[in-house]
Amino acid sequence: MAKTQLNVRVDEGTARAARERALARGISVNRYIEELVRQDTGEAGRAFVEAASDFMKQYESVFAEEFGRDREGMREGRR
Repeated sequence: MAKTQLNVRVDEGTARAARERALARGISVNRYIEELVRQDTGEAGRAFVEAASDFMKQYESVFAEEFGRDREGMREGRR
């Protein structure tokens, strides 16, 4: 998908909040703003899936350790 550049003016508090939120999520300010617009225009489902995917990539090893093969048998009552 082709990208278009937008220039917007916001007060310093809004700019600071956008930077802090983006940093906390590990994404660029551009992506953060893009996700907010998608959510506002009804694409929240896709944004949620992308965020969930990012979360799972970040914590994949933790989930594998907690719910890996060793625990599979316990879940299904095999032990």
